[in-house]
Amino acid sequence: MSDKTRGNGKRRKKKGGNKVFRNIIIGVEALVLVAVIVVLIYAFRATDEETGVQKYDLPENEIVTNVKEDDPIVEEIKKTYTTLAFFGVDARNGTLEKGTRTDTIIICAIDNETGETRLCSVYRDTLLNIAEPGKYDDPEKNISLQKCNAAYAYGGPGRALNMLNQNLDLYITQFVTVGFDGVMKTIDAVGGVDIDIQQNEIQALNDYQRSMYSTETQAVLTDNYTPVTATGLQTLSGYQALAYCRIRYTAGSDFKRTERQRDVLTQIVAKSKKVDPVQISKICTDVFPYIATNMDLDKEIIPLASDAAKYNIVASDGFPFGENKTTGLLGNKGDCVIPVDLVSNVKELHEFLYPGIEYTPSATVEDLSQKIKAEAAKYGK
Repeated sequence: MSDKTRGNGKRRKKKGGNKVFRNIIIGVEALVLVAVIVVLIYAFRATDEETGVQKYDLPENEIVTNVKEDDPIVEEIKKTYTTLAFFGVDARNGTLEKGTRTDTIIICAIDNETGETRLCSVYRDTLLNIAEPGKYDDPEKNISLQKCNAAYAYGGPGRALNMLNQNLDLYITQFVTVGFDGVMKTIDAVGGVDIDIQQNEIQALNDYQRSMYSTETQAVLTDNYTPVTATGLQTLSGYQALAYCRIRYTAGSDFKRTERQRDVLTQIVAKSKKVDPVQISKICTDVFPYIATNMDLDKEIIPLASDAAKYNIVASDGFPFGENKTTGLLGNKGDCVIPVDLVSNVKELHEFLYPGIEYTPSATVEDLSQKIKAEAAKYGK
């Protein structure tokens, strides 16, 4: 199976006057798999009770992008699509701000008219510019080519959003972050996920189960660890599914890993739609404390909930795309995923997320593309 699953939906001309959906979502562990629909389901039946979600104040003037908000293309995208960033972090103690790297980065684009949803993973080891934008007068000091998952560790969700916006010509202002516990509790709350386990995944899945907690929390491991012993379609618990999503060293390496994450997310969405209403309160109580977002429940999440039933994941993929990427050891940066040509990769990303909307790469992306090529060339890549 390739690292992408493209939908075959037809491109269509967009009509004016579409309802503008505000951003909603949730993300998952070191992968971000989960809460979009759980949040939607909750919001649909929301009460005035405290949700327990970690609210993150991120003023929009702190979001930096290459594109202007009043640009006609940006306006068309904002009118036609809701674009969200899901961050999954390796956090076991509820700490969802800076200081931890994002094991998972997923861009989600929802067609506001049809509900068609497209997911694109950004491989965590992708060589991109993670510099804090505008910190120095000298433009060259605003370039720091590193693995993109370090942006969140250095500056939290704000810097991670800026990394996506600056490198990919996007205009994303809202995010959802979730840690290990949030992923597991969400999956358990919806009754587990059905996954077709392959022979080469069993040992790695069980190894990750055993390694997910330190010796100080061995009791948690004892209570949750159930080894997977057979291949084939089976229902994985939250603990098992989290371990499955972390498998990296089989054929396909990190590219296959992000595909597993998107598969689990798709399963969570499907199972969440069938959750009995009596489970909603428990889901909120158990899961929301392990989620961080800058979205407002009343103003932004609830308005989306009325259309939750029509959301349907029609395509998923990974960035950089297909043959337009390579991998290699780049000195002290370690093993990186290298966009062979950032410009063409970003063009393909826009075509994937926003079919039918024309796009021209910015001068910033053109410049970064050349800098990435030059950096890779230093190491013969």
